[in-house]
Amino acid sequence: LVRLHKISEQEDPRPPEDEMALLWYSNDDDRQAWSAALLRLEPDLDIRVHTDPGNIGDIEAALVWLPPPGMLAGLPNLKAIFSLAAGVDAMLGDPSLPADVPLCRMIDRSLTDGMTEFVLARVLHYHRDMHIYAAQQRRAEWKLHLPRPPFERRVGVMGLGALGSATARRLVANGFSVSGWSRSRRDVEGVTCHAGSEAFGTFLEGAEIVICLLPLTKETEGLLDERFFRALPEGAFLVHVGRGRQLVPGALLGALESGRLAAATIDVTPDEPLDPASPLWRHPGINITPHTASYCHPTTAAENVIANLRRLRRGEPLEGVVDRSRGY
Repeated sequence: LVRLHKISEQEDPRPPEDEMALLWYSNDDDRQAWSAALLRLEPDLDIRVHTDPGNIGDIEAALVWLPPPGMLAGLPNLKAIFSLAAGVDAMLGDPSLPADVPLCRMIDRSLTDGMTEFVLARVLHYHRDMHIYAAQQRRAEWKLHLPRPPFERRVGVMGLGALGSATARRLVANGFSVSGWSRSRRDVEGVTCHAGSEAFGTFLEGAEIVICLLPLTKETEGLLDERFFRALPEGAFLVHVGRGRQLVPGALLGALESGRLAAATIDVTPDEPLDPASPLWRHPGINITPHTASYCHPTTAAENVIANLRRLRRGEPLEGVVDRSRGY
C-alpha cells in the first residue's frame, strides 16, 4: 500500500490511539481527486493504495469500490468499509468480504442532487410530450399537444430510501401528484406512501410515470417483468435508475410494442456496457443513458467519509451502515 500522505516531522502527530490509515481502492474513480478532497478536510490522514502494503496492521478503514476478492479479508485490524457507491449489491456479492466489519454505503449530497435532477428532467420530458414532439420532428409534422397541469400527472416512485425519498420530494415540489412504494412503511411529506407486497398492485395501477429506485435484492431481481408492465395503466412511462438486473429486456420491449408503455428511459441494464447488438438501442420508444443518472463527487462525498472516520475514532455509531440481511 503506497502511502500518499505522511505526517511531517514538524507536525504534531495525533495520539497513538487516534492513529489509523485508510486504504483506497477503485478502478473507476479518480484517486488523486479523492485524495485531495480527503486531505483538504483531514490534512494528517494517512491514505494508502494497494500496490505496496507497508504495515497492514495500521489500516483500520477502507474506502473502496469492488476490491479484488480477499483484499479486505487480509487486513487484520479493519474496523469499517466505506463503499464509493450508494448501491452495494456488487460489494455484497464478494464472499470474502469480512462479515464482522460494518459496510457503509456512500452518502453524498451531490449524489442525491444528481439523481433528483435526472429523474425530474425525464419526468418533465414525458409530461410535456417531448417524446411526441421528437417523433413529429422526424416527420416534419407541426401539431400542438396541450399540456396537462402537473397536479393531474400521477408519478410513482419505487423505493423510498435516501435517494427515492429525495426524488419524491423534488417531484412534489414541482407540483406532481406523487405516490411511493417501499418494502417497509415510510412516511414522506406530500407523498402517498404504500408498503409491502400486498400494496404493490395498487401502487402500480396509479402510476402514469413510474420511477424505479429500488436496491437490488433477491426480491427485486427481475421485478420489471411482464406481470409488472401489465399492472401499469395503459400508455405509462418508465424511468429505470435502480439496478440493471431488475429489468427483463424482453418484457420491456413487449410492453412498448403492446402500447402498455408509451416510452422508457433506461439508465441501468442487466449487462453493462450494453451489447451493441441489443434491440434496446434501436427501439424508438427507449432512451438509453450509460449508467450516468447520478455520481458522487469527491469534494462533497469526502465530507461524509471524514465524518464517519471521526465517528470511528470516537467509537460512535457509523452513518449509512448496510443491513446485509436486506442487501441495502
